[in-house]
Amino acid sequence: MAVYRHFDQHALDAEYNLRARVPEHPEFFARWAAESAAVRRSLRCKLDVAYGRSDIERLDVFPAARKGAPVLVFIHGGYWRSLDKGDFSYLAPAYVEAGVTFVSVNYALAPNVRMDEIVRQARAAVAWVRAKARTLGCDPSAVFVAGHSAGGHLATMAATPNPVQGVCSVSGLYDLEPVRHAFVNEDLGLDEATAHRNSPQHLAPPANTPVVLAIGSEETAEFKRHQAEFAAIWRVARSLEIPGRHHYSVIDAFGDRDHGLFGTVLDMIDGRLD
Repeated sequence: MAVYRHFDQHALDAEYNLRARVPEHPEFFARWAAESAAVRRSLRCKLDVAYGRSDIERLDVFPAARKGAPVLVFIHGGYWRSLDKGDFSYLAPAYVEAGVTFVSVNYALAPNVRMDEIVRQARAAVAWVRAKARTLGCDPSAVFVAGHSAGGHLATMAATPNPVQGVCSVSGLYDLEPVRHAFVNEDLGLDEATAHRNSPQHLAPPANTPVVLAIGSEETAEFKRHQAEFAAIWRVARSLEIPGRHHYSVIDAFGDRDHGLFGTVLDMIDGRLD
């Protein structure tokens, strides 16, 4: 019996069960953690800076050397229920070396909180960075937001009330209705109304804000559909499919100085996108 579009429960869960699709995912998690720990030891940073009242509302700042630098706020993935800002410090060096301050954000995870609160925290983190940009040595008129997977969803949600200068979402989710019917909703607890109001696909795109979308060529059909449909609704400057990358390997390209995705993000930050 179909539970969403033409998918029965087994088929829909297979589209969204990325860890099952990439059995070697623990190797990625271990490498991210190890490389990130090394970056925090070697790179100048301010860790666990509070942007809100709860203990989890913390962010890590990796400042660029130059004053008045643009700032890129990064929101991690993990299906809104796992991983940590500290797992993605490894992405910071390429941006810092390019003169961009890199900020990695934590937020409360499901099932401890619901989606409305997760989105509120993501928006609050971006608002805090905008308000404190000068204190951080950054340009408050050059704040960008990015994220991976669930973090891509949160980056696009955070951009709707906050006047950011650009958005990059890597393998993001933009319509939560299918997520509501998949296995992950056991932790998320989405109902129809919550899924709808927290789906960026149903929100008006931010005005005059370039958006970069990227996805790996080895992603599932559903993730590719998310990107294609969202790109048709929002003002998307670039919609990229990265050859030979799956859900976990594609985010490495985001922090790879020699990869075209990194170059595209820098073009966005430098105002070179059409």
